[in-house]
Amino acid sequence: MRLVLVAILWIGCSSATRVRFDNHTLYRFTPKDDQAIDTLRQLEQSVGYDFWTSVNGVGMPVDILVPPQKKREIMEVVEALAVDQEILMSNIQEEIDREAGSLRAGDTFGWNSYHTIEEIYNWLRSLSTKYPKIVTLVEAGRSHENRPVLGVKVSFGKATGQRQAVWIDSNIHAREWISGAVNTYILNALLTSTDRSIRNLAERHDWYIFPVLNPDGFHYTYTTNRMWRKTRTPYGLCVGADPNRNWDYKWNQGGSSSIPCTETYAGPRAFSEACTASTSRYLGGIAKELLVYVSFHSYSQMLLLPYGHTAQHLDNYNVTYPIAVEAANSLTKRYGTRYTVGNVAETIYVATGSSMDWLKGVHHVPFAYTYELRDTGKYGFLLPADQIIPTAEETLDSVLTIVREADKISEKVL
Repeated sequence: MRLVLVAILWIGCSSATRVRFDNHTLYRFTPKDDQAIDTLRQLEQSVGYDFWTSVNGVGMPVDILVPPQKKREIMEVVEALAVDQEILMSNIQEEIDREAGSLRAGDTFGWNSYHTIEEIYNWLRSLSTKYPKIVTLVEAGRSHENRPVLGVKVSFGKATGQRQAVWIDSNIHAREWISGAVNTYILNALLTSTDRSIRNLAERHDWYIFPVLNPDGFHYTYTTNRMWRKTRTPYGLCVGADPNRNWDYKWNQGGSSSIPCTETYAGPRAFSEACTASTSRYLGGIAKELLVYVSFHSYSQMLLLPYGHTAQHLDNYNVTYPIAVEAANSLTKRYGTRYTVGNVAETIYVATGSSMDWLKGVHHVPFAYTYELRDTGKYGFLLPADQIIPTAEETLDSVLTIVREADKISEKVL
């Protein structure tokens, strides 16, 4: 029976027909004891449920997208446990349809709607033409389907190799559209803002901006399956690995799966995915330049620090944590949005093989952070387009705080 279900999933993931989510319900379950935690973790490793947030601990909510044919099963499970439950979205297809209706194709690139990978890449190319002395188009890698991992280097300085750099990436998880929208907004601000505080930081550093680290998966969310998370590499009857569990630092040592059909499949080996392997080679070549590494994800409103394999406060946590707290406070000032700050393993759950941990653990980038952007679950991965600009504005405030404070520490060390 399990094999039949997997085969059905394979057909759904491989077909060119757009996947629909009629009557798929997003539930929030809050476990109240260890037995409930253990049972939910077993479900997370099974096939048929899409865990939008992973199981963490007692009192920590878990958001699960449940197809109609699995509702009776999961209700039987949770009703036998100490679990609070609520429905966040009763029919997720309605939200997907609403979002699709707001998408606009055209020549103007902006932040009132989400954009396809083609639109994003064309905009990046246009920047290199518009600002030829400042913006350099960079291909950091290639995907399984031979799409480029395309980004830009922004540098207002004449000399190379003498300026500390900032790296910002997003959409390593395909369905997290808000992450790439915020990333491109920040890039635009670095190039066009007349605010003196932004100009000072923009011109002081080299900036590497990569809006889509998982181009195959991101493209697939537009053409076929809006809820797709992973890469598009075939693995037997299933497709894709989690590209943020695929990096070669503490790979598959917790918070990931060895089962190809699961959402957190780590891949058959570290750097099995073309996009992570090739991007890591590029990153490794410039790692010594990097002062700050930032990766955007969604959702949950968290600002996370390394590491995902342990709750211990390692390396320069005593320096990076206070900066993160200050960055979260600066984010709150504009719209009152509140973020939780902390180490990955202690704040949410164990999660190994991430890009952030690899940059910190292998290449010792001094300041490495991951944002889980808006919201806290009302819309989840389907954040309405009218929240792009406010999310981007507050996040820009926060990122600039990180860079500004990292500069201060760096100057003291030097």
